[in-house]
Amino acid sequence: MEIRQLEALVGIAEHGTFSSAAEALGTVQSNISNRIARLEAELGSELIDRASGALTESGTVVVERARRILSEVSAIAADVSELTADIRGRVSVGMIGTAGRWIVPLLLEAQRRTYPHISLRITEGTNSVIEPQLISGALDIAVLAWPVDPPELTEIDLYSEDLVLICERTHPLAERPSVTFADIEPYEILLPFPGTPIRREIDEASHAQGVELRPLIELDGLRTIASLTFDGHGPSILPSTMLSTHLRPKFRAVPIEGIALRRVCLVRRRFGFPAAPVRAIHALLIQVVREARSVPEGVVVPANLGATPQ
Repeated sequence: MEIRQLEALVGIAEHGTFSSAAEALGTVQSNISNRIARLEAELGSELIDRASGALTESGTVVVERARRILSEVSAIAADVSELTADIRGRVSVGMIGTAGRWIVPLLLEAQRRTYPHISLRITEGTNSVIEPQLISGALDIAVLAWPVDPPELTEIDLYSEDLVLICERTHPLAERPSVTFADIEPYEILLPFPGTPIRREIDEASHAQGVELRPLIELDGLRTIASLTFDGHGPSILPSTMLSTHLRPKFRAVPIEGIALRRVCLVRRRFGFPAAPVRAIHALLIQVVREARSVPEGVVVPANLGATPQ
């Protein structure tokens, strides 16, 4: 089994066809076909369905491990560069939308200044989208909402943020200093999809107060929920960071009594030794949050963030 064969298989998985994989890898289609054929012969199993071009069940299993192998091979060069010169390499970071709004600019500025030879690739999405990519090795680290369920992942608390009722200033609840879930119960509201981390926190708090909320619609995407609220479709329960400064004249974030702060974590794979660029960006993320001159309203950064080596 050769590295080039694994690269060919991953290339097909990521780019969709033999010809696209060949272009991405700087070779010709016949080379890709030969590498896949030799790999299939060695494993005794078809990895690509030639009729559809899709991965077979065996191909999917091999791709998951191949990504990890190729990541480790890439890490060898990165670790050596750490000893001999500036750290170089690419780091893929997953990010929930509410975090990306204020962390990415801080990270980008610090990365350019401290690690100019590291290139960043940011993928935005929900926990359910990002966690599988982190496990497979498609992403190196991620900023996610707690709880992070997969046992293959480990996390540290990065910061916490308020969950609030966001509504137009003309809404009956808008001018209250705070509201309970009983106050919210008569109104239909936009809610995160059931089972998502933020929805679990909302449901636990509302059920503790004996309230069953009335969803107008349920969505797995906080940005879409916020957009619907800001377009006038109804109030929502979201992190306070979703209400940008320029929207505050028309909308208000009303504190909700009896709901815990939403925890946001820095997550990586539990097993394996991260490459030097990944370790560098992991530490830099902690640093920029800890040393941020200003944080969004409703965000709380732990006083001991980064005190324990990870």
